[in-house]
Amino acid sequence: MIRMAVYLSGYELRAFLRNRQSQFFTLALPVLFLVIFASVFGGSGNRTRVAGGSISTSEYYVPSIIALGVIAACFGNLAASVTAQRERGVLKRRRATPVPAGSVIAGRVLTAVLVAVVMAAVLLGLGWIAYGAHVPGRTALALAVTVVVGAASFCCLGYALTSIVRNEDAALPAAMAFMLPLYFISGVFVAVPALPRWLADIGEIFPVRHLASALLVAYKPHTAGLGFAG
Repeated sequence: MIRMAVYLSGYELRAFLRNRQSQFFTLALPVLFLVIFASVFGGSGNRTRVAGGSISTSEYYVPSIIALGVIAACFGNLAASVTAQRERGVLKRRRATPVPAGSVIAGRVLTAVLVAVVMAAVLLGLGWIAYGAHVPGRTALALAVTVVVGAASFCCLGYALTSIVRNEDAALPAAMAFMLPLYFISGVFVAVPALPRWLADIGEIFPVRHLASALLVAYKPHTAGLGFAG
C-alpha cells in the first residue's frame, strides 16, 4: 500500500507540473503576494508588533505568506484537482482497479505536502535574499514540522471541501471564497494587532490563524527555545 501511494504520488506530481494554471495559483501567486506586501508595507523601516517585541514588516510577511502558500498547495489545489478527477470519472475508474483507496488518497496528500515544502523553501529563500528575513537556526526544525503538519491538516480540509462542491468549475472559486476572507482576519494579509478585536476573535476560530501564528513563532528572533507552538 505504501509503495503504491508513493508511485501514485509521482504520477500526481507529473500531472501537477503539466498544469500551468495549478502551477500559477500554487507557486507563482504566493511569490507575487510576498513581493507586493513586503514592498508596499515593509519599506521605510516599518515594524510590526509581535509577542516578545517587534520585527520588520517585511520579515512578518515571510511566514504569513508561507502559510498562504501551504494552504494554496494543500487546500485550494487539492480540492480543485480531486473534484476535477471525480467529475471526469478518474476516481471511479481507479476504484475499479485493485489499488486501495487509501493509496489513492495518500498519494495525492504526499504530492501536496511535497509541493508545500518546496513552496515554503522558495519563500524562505526569497525572504532571506530580498528582505533580509532569516529563520533562526534553533527553530528551523520547528518551522519544517509546522509546514508539514499544516500541509497535512489542510489536505484533510481540502478533501472535506470536495464533498460539498458539486462541479469542477466551482471548486477553485469555492476554495478562494472560503480562504480570502480568512487571510484578512487571520494575520496573513493584515497583522493581528491591527485588526478590530471582534474580527481577531472570529479569526481565532479558524485554522488559518493557528498555522500563521505557529509559523511566526518559529520564525521570529524573539522566540525562546526550539520554537514549537502546540
